[in-house]
Amino acid sequence: MLVTLGGCSRQEAVNVKPNSAPLSVNVQKVKLRQVVRNVEAVGSLFPYEEVTISSEIEGRAIEVKADLGDRVAKGQVLVRVADEEQRYLLAENEAQLRQALDKLGLKGEGDKMKDLKQTPEVRRAQADLTDADQRFRRMRELAGQGIGSRQDLDQAQARLQSAQAAYESTLNSSSNLVQEVERTRGAVNLQRKKLRDTTIAAPFDGQVKERMVNAGTYLKASTPVFTLVKTDPIRMRIEAPERMAPWIHNGQAADVTLEAYPNRIFQGKVWRISPTVDQAKRTFVVEALIANGRNELKPGSYAKATVHTARSEMVCVVPAKALNYVFGANKVYVVSNDRVDAREVKLGDRFGENVEISEGVKDGEEVAVSQINKLESGMHVQVGAVQ
Repeated sequence: MLVTLGGCSRQEAVNVKPNSAPLSVNVQKVKLRQVVRNVEAVGSLFPYEEVTISSEIEGRAIEVKADLGDRVAKGQVLVRVADEEQRYLLAENEAQLRQALDKLGLKGEGDKMKDLKQTPEVRRAQADLTDADQRFRRMRELAGQGIGSRQDLDQAQARLQSAQAAYESTLNSSSNLVQEVERTRGAVNLQRKKLRDTTIAAPFDGQVKERMVNAGTYLKASTPVFTLVKTDPIRMRIEAPERMAPWIHNGQAADVTLEAYPNRIFQGKVWRISPTVDQAKRTFVVEALIANGRNELKPGSYAKATVHTARSEMVCVVPAKALNYVFGANKVYVVSNDRVDAREVKLGDRFGENVEISEGVKDGEEVAVSQINKLESGMHVQVGAVQ
């Protein structure tokens, strides 16, 4: 009997369950809040302008006057190319032009023939034609009076026809000579440009990104010699989701931060917006300009931008501490009548210590902000404090 009673006592001890008190939690109400939407995105910095300068003529580089990182001004000489051959060719072309101008009776290099009949050769031919015409007229009168012979009349007529042909030929020759002057003038101007091209200058104020030539290098046409960049101001390019297209406009302020300057905010403004959306990414490109007078920002760097918009909305927010990330989903625990309802929610933007909830809760509902790792749907809880 003692053994049996002992066994029963042990069984009763196993089946006894202590009374458990409800878990005490603090809650906070879901609130409607008016917020101004900002667009936040990570992008890259680009130079305001970048150009690879190439030689336009062939020749040997005799002087290189800049190097990596140097600041250069617009028009500053970067490379000089040997110009001896170009000077000789220019002298030859200028001599040909002077010779052609003399034939037309022009003195100045920029003078142009307005009337072909005023050229010396044409005036001479015109005089011969007038003389032949007068002679023919006189001989025709004399022949009509029976004084002149038929032979003299025929000779005068032949001379007139010859003078007429010579006059027309001289007009054509003078016209060709005018065209030759224009062609030679063009050759002179082209050769002068080639002579100027022996000096390669910076097209804008900037810095040398890369030097690709040394003194003594033989350059061909289109040989790259320098890459210049202009970095003040500097561009930042981001990609914004297509749904934000109505929010962003030119002139909006943009706060830019970089890892290299963790405690600084650089001010910029939106100045370019792409008119199209990338069909693969469903985003569009936005560019902001940032002042960079001290050359602190470097092209190619990653940066984060916050574009301030005028978009204002009423949204539901909860404290960030009310969120629990469980099995790939964000959840909050709504407390109603001391019972827990675990709900999966869709998050929006973050505003300080609060997070926007776009789906899953309503204004005025209470969510747990403590003990959330211990809560489950249907659990009985005791509300300790409403914050």
